Parts: sequence; C-alpha cells; structure tokens
Amino acid sequence: MNIKSITPTEVAEKLNQKHPLFLLDVRESNEVAICRLENSVHIPMNLIPLYLDKIPDEIDIVLYCHHGVRSLNVANYLAENGFDTDYLYNLSGGIDAWALTVDTQMPRY
Repeated sequence: MNIKSITPTEVAEKLNQKHPLFLLDVRESNEVAICRLENSVHIPMNLIPLYLDKIPDEIDIVLYCHHGVRSLNVANYLAENGFDTDYLYNLSGGIDAWALTVDTQMPRY
C-alpha cells in the first residue's frame, strides 16, 4: 500500500486553516490518558475491525500512535478494507514527534 506520511507541522497547519481532518488515535487507553490530540477519535488498534463503520471516508484521515508504526499498520488495514489511500495519512513520528515539534508542553512517555 502507498500510505502518505504527514508531519506534525503539516497537520497543525491544516488544523489552523480549518481543513477538515479526522484524527484517529489507535493507541491504548493508558497511552491516551497521558496525552492526546484535541478532537481526535480514539479507537485502539485491536478494535479497528469492529469500528470500521465509525471511520468516515471521503475526508482526510490522519492516523497516529506513539511513534507511527501501529498507525501505519492500521492505515494499511483500512486501505485493504476499501478506504481510498488518497485520504489516508500517517502522522510521521506519531504523537511523540507532535510533542517535540508542535506542542512542547504536551507530556511525553
């Protein structure tokens, strides 16, 4: 699959420009309790198959996890299950990169 990467800075710019994004957090609940992106939807990676109908299509979807590995796997899974790769983006470096570059006050783990 050809899943596009997007940097934290690019996501922040899109959000500032009110570009419609579906932020999909695929981390575990204990990770989300530490930090999360505002207005993101949390569906743990292992529950994605049960919630495919809760994920919109025809809108840019930015998937993220801690460092970007799990979210890339989920993005590939979505593509294999009919989601258009034109709308799928993996947050490069995950929420950790976001905390390092966009929101330096965000707790890291």
